[in-house]
Formats: sequence, C-alpha cells, structure tokens
Amino acid sequence: MARSHLFFLPMKIQYQNHYCTVFESALYRTTSTIIQLEDAVLLVDPNWLVLEIGYIAAFLHNHIGDRKLYLLFTHSDYDHIIGWKAFGDSTAIASEAFVNNPRKESILKQIREFDHNFYIRRSYETAYPEIDIVISGNPESLHLGRNSLQFHQTPGHNRDGIFTVIPELRLWVAGDYLSNIEIPMIDYSINDYAHTLRTAEKIIQSGEVTLLIPGHGDIATDRKEMERRLQNDMQYLQMLREGADQEKVKRFIYKNYIDNPAMMAIHADNMKKTADM
Repeated sequence: MARSHLFFLPMKIQYQNHYCTVFESALYRTTSTIIQLEDAVLLVDPNWLVLEIGYIAAFLHNHIGDRKLYLLFTHSDYDHIIGWKAFGDSTAIASEAFVNNPRKESILKQIREFDHNFYIRRSYETAYPEIDIVISGNPESLHLGRNSLQFHQTPGHNRDGIFTVIPELRLWVAGDYLSNIEIPMIDYSINDYAHTLRTAEKIIQSGEVTLLIPGHGDIATDRKEMERRLQNDMQYLQMLREGADQEKVKRFIYKNYIDNPAMMAIHADNMKKTADM
C-alpha cells in the first residue's frame, strides 16, 4: 500500500508578487516582509520562531543575489526585533526614537522570558538592534539605489514607530497600525496615536499606495479596505475617550476586528493606560 507524504512549510506565505513576499508567523499572525528592490533587498521585522526565521533566511539566500541586504524595524516591540542577529551581514534602519529607547533592557528581558518559557534555543544571540541608518525627519526620504523610501514618524502604539512608503512599488509598510484583526494597542499615547492615524489618512487619500502591510493580520490591496480599517481605528479611539458602554465596545470590536477575548483584555489595558496619561 502506497503511503502519502504531507509536507508543511515552516512559515506561511500570506502574499507574494514579483517584488514582495509577506510571511505570516503562526504566532499572532505577525508579518515579516521581503521587498526586492533593483539594487537592494529590504527585510522587515524578521520574526518569531526558529524554524520561521530559518525559512525566511533560506528564502532570502535564494533571492538576494549580489544585492545588499537592509533590515527595517518598524518599531521596537520585542516580537519585531527578535530575529535581528540571524541576519548579521546587513544594514539596519529604524527611527531615532528606536535608537534612544529607554526600555531596551526590558525588551530584551521579554525575549529571554519568551524563549525560556517555551524552551526555545536560538543559534544566534538575542540583542537590541544596532542601527546604521537613523530616521529622524518627519517625513524623511532615503534612496537605496534607484528606489526611494519615504518615512513618517508614528508614535502612539509605542514611542518609536515609523511608516515606510515605497512610491515606485506603491507599497506601504505600516508596522502595528491598521490591522484588520487587532484593535489599536496604545502603549505610549492616545493623542499621538490619533495623530498617526491622521498621517495614515493622508497616505491613503494620496492614492499612491495599493499594498498595505500591517504588522499583524492581512495585507490590504483595496483603498476601501484601507479606509475601513482607518475609520474603525478612529472610531475605537473615540469610544475609548468617551468611556463608551463596554457591551457596545465589545460588539464593535468583535464585529470589526476579531471575535477573540484577547481583544477585550487589550481594551481593558488601553483603558487603564489612557486613564493614567
């Protein structure tokens, strides 16, 4: 009797075209992205698990050719920096606030605790990324060969986020904003979060992007979907500010994001943090 063999990729590829591959982790549907430019390759937020990072590295090895590798960190949350040392021969890009982050040691502690709790052994050192190209302007442009990257500072979720738009590819890397499955997670400032959403609104209204890549959840290729996510996030912030009825908030979250009790735990944390701000 013949046996069938099932083969599973160690990491899901959520989306792919001829220049962009979006990987999706099994954990929190976190995305990592490889963007192939003419003269460089950009790797965004390599994460989470050992096999997943290994799969990204193997994909990169097969596609980079003689181009230079750049690592882009959308922000400093530990799940987004956990794979840095697996890609040592690279040039790292992040915001000035990322470089000056006063919470570096607590972020590294989160990585160590995660690996300890799940008995994870990594073949590379876990460390806070050392940044070669520091983005301090708002907005600020960077040329990688014949491609231009446009950056916007995006505090709110945390203190050091950045949006990255690549006009030639009509692509937008949003970090932990505009997710279709996660409500706004406000670890820094609700006012800054609202300001970042206004920046997002300008990017959407410009009509210059046709691919939105969030840090968690699904990509968006339709402007109406981008606008829907923006309006949901704006409405959630308004409900948070107004102290809306909790059953109403729950119905809104489960209808427009994901019907997972974890979202209500995040909401409770948002209420506590914004009350202290």
